Amino acid sequence: MDPKELRRRFETLTTAHLTDGCLRAGVAVRCAPAGTRSAVPGGRLAGRVCPARHAGSVDVFLEACELSAPGDVLVADNGGRLDESCIGDLVVLEARAAGLAGVVIWGLHRDTADIRAIGLPVFSLGSIPTGPLSLDERPEGALEFATVGEWTVGRDDLVLGDDDGVIFIPAGRAEEVFTRAEAIRDVERRQADRIHAGTSLREQVAFGAYLAGRAEDPSLTFRAHLRAVGGAIEE
Repeated sequence: MDPKELRRRFETLTTAHLTDGCLRAGVAVRCAPAGTRSAVPGGRLAGRVCPARHAGSVDVFLEACELSAPGDVLVADNGGRLDESCIGDLVVLEARAAGLAGVVIWGLHRDTADIRAIGLPVFSLGSIPTGPLSLDERPEGALEFATVGEWTVGRDDLVLGDDDGVIFIPAGRAEEVFTRAEAIRDVERRQADRIHAGTSLREQVAFGAYLAGRAEDPSLTFRAHLRAVGGAIEE
């Protein structure tokens, strides 16, 4: 899926749809930790991972930009540190100039006002005024993979972000995940339309029948009931 097609298809989806799509496709759900949010209100991003592991010096991010392709997303691994920032306005400006679609940081950013003025989506755990506090030796593979929370990602992964957070999807499984996510989106829209029209979700899924069935058979699950009645939430 090329960058333009990726962005087009993500325009009508959310990361929530994509996590559900991953579950249906049997793909591991790899979300950045809760609290990973865009510094730019309403920020959304979608692109191939361009990884960089921070060791105290900005040059790793400049090199990542040098290696990037238009539409990539810089994924900066600072080990989830909450005592320093690793990216500020200059790196964000450089990323935009290189044609990147955004930045995801496993850690903190600074220069929030300037970053908002730049407008490039920057997702992080938050902000702090201080920059890097130490300079360490660059780790092996610093431009080959990055860790975000419990997940390790690289150039074979896509990264997508919105108001709910950030998710990583293997590029090789993206078509299947997106197709399933789009089907889920369509079902949920129909359900929402029917609720607005006066048919409750309980009515749509025959919830009364489920409660009656469960009273007779305590092992009956809601998922099994939905399958039996053709309900759409789980399908």
